[in-house]
Amino acid sequence: MQEWHPRHSPWLIAVGVMMATFMEVLDTSIANIALPHIGGNLSATPEEATWVLTSYLVANAIVLPTTGWLANHFGRKRVFLFCIAIFTLASALCGLAWSLPTLILARILQGVGGGAMVPIAQSIMLESFPTQKRGAAMAIFAQGVVVAPILGPTLGGWITDSYSWRWIFYINLPVGILALVMAQWLVEDPPYIQRNKSATIDYIGFGLLVLWLATLQILLDKGQEADWFSAEWVRWFTAVSGFSFLGFVWWEFNTDHPLVDLRVFNNRNFAVGLILMTTLAAILYGTTAQIPLFLQTLMGYPALQSGYALSPRGLAAFVTTALVGRLVGKVRGKWMLCFGFILLAVSSFMLAGVNLQVARINVIWPSVVNGIAISFIFVPLTVATMSQLNQRQIGNATGLYNLMRNLGGSIGIAFVTTMLARGAQGHQALMVGRLSPADPAFTQRLAAAKHQLSQHADPVTATHQAYAAVYSLLDQQAHLWAYVDNFFWFGAAALTTLPLIFLFKRVEPGH
Repeated sequence: MQEWHPRHSPWLIAVGVMMATFMEVLDTSIANIALPHIGGNLSATPEEATWVLTSYLVANAIVLPTTGWLANHFGRKRVFLFCIAIFTLASALCGLAWSLPTLILARILQGVGGGAMVPIAQSIMLESFPTQKRGAAMAIFAQGVVVAPILGPTLGGWITDSYSWRWIFYINLPVGILALVMAQWLVEDPPYIQRNKSATIDYIGFGLLVLWLATLQILLDKGQEADWFSAEWVRWFTAVSGFSFLGFVWWEFNTDHPLVDLRVFNNRNFAVGLILMTTLAAILYGTTAQIPLFLQTLMGYPALQSGYALSPRGLAAFVTTALVGRLVGKVRGKWMLCFGFILLAVSSFMLAGVNLQVARINVIWPSVVNGIAISFIFVPLTVATMSQLNQRQIGNATGLYNLMRNLGGSIGIAFVTTMLARGAQGHQALMVGRLSPADPAFTQRLAAAKHQLSQHADPVTATHQAYAAVYSLLDQQAHLWAYVDNFFWFGAAALTTLPLIFLFKRVEPGH
């Protein structure tokens, strides 16, 4: 079959669709740092405020895998324009929200609009560029998908501190309107999408998909708050999620008109690529969540300053991605992936060396290495994953690919929150045995604290305060070791991917 080419320049199309992509991906992380302000302004508890994030992710996850069907049934351009319009309108409603329920409803609408936007943008770029230039196309795409979630907390912190949390949503309006105009002008439906319309809607598949992804996403976001399986609702949600997933897979393989074509997993490159993307997303989002927490809770950094510490990672990823796009097709993708994952492990092991006296530069440098590593992974990984698929399969494949990126990110964040809480408890239980009169270090530290505090209080009060001060120090150290453990596990996870890389079939330049 002859390859289709768009009427407009692929580079011009890339600019248009990347505006929408950057806007959508930015919104997955920009609201995180503003949650305390949102909760305070709308009279909500911190736990209630987190539904602002969860509602968006649930709606986003449900729409993502249906992207291929939506594009084939309604037309890709029409769906893309609809998504941009819905996302922009929902952003305005988020900014205007007068209560938490209205904000959550607006975020659900925003998630619905954003869900199909990124995979459609990715498929447009993959199909618009010739095969030998897909590396350059994915380099541009990566600059939005990789850099946006890194810059999100910094930009969100600055906007919230300087203006109001509502402006983190209002800034989408001019970008969305311009993206809508450019998409209307530049984007067109390939002939094979126009010919592939089906009136059949897979209601059963969609119902099972909604059950699976909604319960799974709520589990990942809220499980630690409920102490996981000690809560009855967690056990029920786990059972429902597991059975609905198995039912969804069975149904999609056996129905004549599947909502999601899972036969694409028969392609080895695609299956391996999804595993690697899930792992990469877990490490990327987990690290992005953990570094600001470490700087704020243990090092005493303000929210905006902790965001600044992550900014160099985004800059490094942005600059390196442009270079990597030129190397794809000239350097074996497997070696670039190996280099990227090894560098990712090195950056995680560097962060595992932090302590309570660490300087900011000792956090910035590993973050820069992390940004470089992600660039060397994302572009060749996307090219290798999609390399064996024909143009007709790309729309469906990009929906699944971005779904696993989102789910991987949710798994990474759930891992961080769970292991920080449980790791700190475990280390504290081990260390508390050292708080004994038989331990010279403890008795020396306690005596010094009592001496200092007795100058401002009576002996009994000074003794209580001294014990509290020493215990507080132990608690800090226990939490520090929990952070160190997580960084170490991220590094180990990066190294475990290396054997999988060699399962990729070789992608020849120009094929």
